[in-house]
Amino acid sequence: MSTPSAHPPGDDKSQGETGALSLPLLLAYALPAIPLAALTLPLYVLVPTYYTEALGLPLAGVGFALLVVRLFDAISDPAMGWIGDRARTRFGRRRTLFALGIPLVALSAFMLFAPPPDASLFWLTGWGLLLSLGYTIMLVPYSAWGAELAGDYHQRSRIAGWREGLILLGTLGAIALPYTIGFDDPTVWNGLAILGAAIALLLPLFGSVTLALVPEPRDFTRRKLELRDGLKAIAANKPFIRLLAAFFLNGLATGIPATLFLYFVSDRLGMPEARGLFLFIYFLCGVGGTAIALLAARRSSKHRAWSVAMILACVAFAPAPLLPEGAWYGFLAICVVTGLLLGFDLALPPSIQADVIDVDTAESGEQRSGLYFALWSLTTKLALALAVGMAFPLLSLAGFDPQGQTTANGLLALAIAYGWLPIVAKLAAIALMWNFPLDEAEQKSLRDRITSA
Repeated sequence: MSTPSAHPPGDDKSQGETGALSLPLLLAYALPAIPLAALTLPLYVLVPTYYTEALGLPLAGVGFALLVVRLFDAISDPAMGWIGDRARTRFGRRRTLFALGIPLVALSAFMLFAPPPDASLFWLTGWGLLLSLGYTIMLVPYSAWGAELAGDYHQRSRIAGWREGLILLGTLGAIALPYTIGFDDPTVWNGLAILGAAIALLLPLFGSVTLALVPEPRDFTRRKLELRDGLKAIAANKPFIRLLAAFFLNGLATGIPATLFLYFVSDRLGMPEARGLFLFIYFLCGVGGTAIALLAARRSSKHRAWSVAMILACVAFAPAPLLPEGAWYGFLAICVVTGLLLGFDLALPPSIQADVIDVDTAESGEQRSGLYFALWSLTTKLALALAVGMAFPLLSLAGFDPQGQTTANGLLALAIAYGWLPIVAKLAAIALMWNFPLDEAEQKSLRDRITSA
């Protein structure tokens, strides 16, 4: 069995196997999530809007460019996961790649968020590809690092909860900056450009704190698998395949309204001045929802708590297309409820993902958290990209034009795509997760097999 370069104090097991992780350790691990927050949902909400509305690029072209970026991830994500699991350095296999990705993400994020006024689709695609590569180099080992810090069913939820909670706090800043300062004029130092500069400064700073204070987790690998055998083992991991399918469907259900949020508020509800406020309230409620999700998971199970949250989200989204123009309080209520439920979407699936990796580790003898989270990351990106690549062209065909005269059919298509299309995907995800086979007792049995081997 290989040994780690470093691990938390205690016996031969990681601290998370035998007790609660300390609050300073959780905070040190989660800090980079704040600048990384602008590279998750805000990237798909703000950047497409800015490049189409402020820079005047075609709607379908922007959607296609972002789809190309995500298709690139189909190669880079699994490759980086495989490399990360096989890398052996004195600095640690998770820490090394995480450190290498920081400068690339910092530079490309700034260039993408602060484009020149004459930026083209080539600029969007080029810097988008570099940002995607750097983000993969960072995020895959970062996620695997967190999953391996603890072996306990509920401790994993704490780690994911802290990380995703700080992502939501960072998201609040990512929303507040552009809307407070404004980002409709590409000829000045606008709010989106300042956000890019903040990422470029804070990511190296917070990443250095993580590298200095968070140890490399223990590697429980007993043997190495050839690539073909490893892929067969992943395909045989039925809980993982089931979770991945549900996560993709729910990611699509989240990505469609996230992509169309600004257009829905501006064009369908006729309240463009309230876009920033609604987004801020939505993500603010998500912070509280993360804490509620952890409590709910303790009272039942992770998969059942997540399923109930998705059911409630379907109920909350159902009235959205029926709202009349100017329905300020009605849409505010939807933002509050769905924001609280967002905390479940963010905190619980990554924790379940750490559990399904145990299935593979116990059966195959190789701990391949990097490859698993690479596939997880790829699924996330593809779901969001498909949301953009599917929604934008369909709305364009239906007559929706954010820069011109939108037809009545275009507004109707926007409302249906925003409110009802996500419900179909969520219902399918619920069907997959409601009776998920991996609970706390089964996960504990898997950990006993892994740690005693």
